[in-house]
Amino acid sequence: MNRAQDIDSLPTGLSMGIVTLKSEDVPSLQDYYEQALGLTVVAQNGPDVVLGRAGQPLLAIDEARGLKLPNRNEAGLFHTAFLFDTQADLAAVVYKALRHDASRFVGSSDHHVSEAFYFQDPENNGIELYWDRPRDQWLWNGSEVHMVTEHLAWDQYLNTHLTEERFQNLEQSTAEIGHVHLQVGDVATAEKFYVDVLGFDKTAGLGTQALFVSAGGYHHHMAMNTWNSTGAGPRRNTLGLGRVDITLPAGEGLGAVEDRLRTAGFVVEPTADGIETRDPWNTLLRLKADAPAA
Repeated sequence: MNRAQDIDSLPTGLSMGIVTLKSEDVPSLQDYYEQALGLTVVAQNGPDVVLGRAGQPLLAIDEARGLKLPNRNEAGLFHTAFLFDTQADLAAVVYKALRHDASRFVGSSDHHVSEAFYFQDPENNGIELYWDRPRDQWLWNGSEVHMVTEHLAWDQYLNTHLTEERFQNLEQSTAEIGHVHLQVGDVATAEKFYVDVLGFDKTAGLGTQALFVSAGGYHHHMAMNTWNSTGAGPRRNTLGLGRVDITLPAGEGLGAVEDRLRTAGFVVEPTADGIETRDPWNTLLRLKADAPAA
């Protein structure tokens, strides 16, 4: 379990919720995610907008005028990872993103647990578009999952998996936030917070460079790295990442998380359906209970 034995793991039914970005030009960034990724408006409140796929909210963009973009070496967002159901769905959205003039394609990788394509949006927010291999194909060494980074030829992938039918009906396919990857100042502090306090399980690590954590045996719901941000302190109030939402099954684990946060000295603020707190780098997290099944 990779933590003190008296700490309970987060529940198996945990999922990542909406990721909120702060933008000085919401319409422009909204247009990018609509035109490049095929997201559609799920809700709107004044200038602030929530985008999703097939009615499922995934990404919120909040207006934040007067703020600056974060520096590359600051703590914050490394990427938001959008998970697709099939290789055909992934190929269709990758093709759409590649065709958009404002997209910056930064690479593609076979991680053995998944196939992934990476982009930067016009405000330097990282994006991962990916598909998971079936779980029975993942390899585990005890509690750690085997993940690698091998070259994945994007053109060959599209030639193999892209179909006209899927591309023309892109907005009808479902997607979810599979994981969120953060930049942090150091991995040891990240592990103490995300594993020992929040209750994630450690699923992989790269020494002092990166940490991968999850609930319920997923390869990772969150990751933290120091590749650009070694020694970074608390985040300034900048454009970019605004909040990461985490959803727990109704009635499972939220009270225990709140107790652990308070015991460890972290400030906890109640919300209508859960709590908010900040990690050691001032990244805002909202943990909430899922609505009970009807």
